[in-house]
Amino acid sequence: MLTKSIMAALCPVYYLGIGKICIYSLTKKTKMKNNTHECRTFRKTTARILCTLFLLSAFAIQATAQKALVLAALSKYGVDQSFLDPANLRLPVDHSFELKESATTAGKAKVTLAKFNPSAKDGEQWNVISVDGKSPSLFEANTFRNTRAKPPVDKPDEKTYRIDSQTAEQIIISYKLDATIIPMDARFLKDCRAVLTVDLKDKQLKQLQLVNEKPVKIGPLTAKKFEITTKFVYDKQARRYFPINDNLNMEAAFLAKTLTTVVETVYSNYAGKR
Repeated sequence: MLTKSIMAALCPVYYLGIGKICIYSLTKKTKMKNNTHECRTFRKTTARILCTLFLLSAFAIQATAQKALVLAALSKYGVDQSFLDPANLRLPVDHSFELKESATTAGKAKVTLAKFNPSAKDGEQWNVISVDGKSPSLFEANTFRNTRAKPPVDKPDEKTYRIDSQTAEQIIISYKLDATIIPMDARFLKDCRAVLTVDLKDKQLKQLQLVNEKPVKIGPLTAKKFEITTKFVYDKQARRYFPINDNLNMEAAFLAKTLTTVVETVYSNYAGKR
């Protein structure tokens, strides 16, 4: 079946062909050289579009082949492939859980405690318990909620899948994020790569890392190191992966100084929605 993109590419051929028929019907007295010129133009345009279709097809085949190698490797070891769908690795929206976030920037620490309640109203599911042991201000609570409410940016660019390494104990798979869905305020993510570590003994995903491939611009900062590591546990009853902790490590230059930021987020006490 033709994809929407290929069908869209075919439209110019269709409409251009109809246009030529109309021109021929309405201008029987047009000189032969004009007809010849139009035919040549039509042939050139058609050739370009067919070339584009060929490249699109080759591109799709290449992307399919890349992911096929990954799927074949996982299948060989009997590893469930559901974690390749990023939706299966996100924080659950049908479970309650607790969060402890410890952020340290330039030696200054901040600890935030919060709870997620899936039964609460939209916009109120996150309850910020405390910030540095004190009740949060309205600004702190709203900032936390707004940040957590942002849509995830985790769609893989399937043509970038690859197997980085493979041993008897583990297989490491990586890919880049789909640049078309990355928002402007997170454009630095296009220069990062997602790395999945799969344990072949228990046949489960252990961690997902997001690592910059070159220095990235994050607001006013230029980060030479940007790395987020998320570790998971598989819940057999829920039949899904749950994140148990995130670790962000960033080294960035700002005003001729190097700032180190470390953020550790621990998730605990998952419970199904009642």
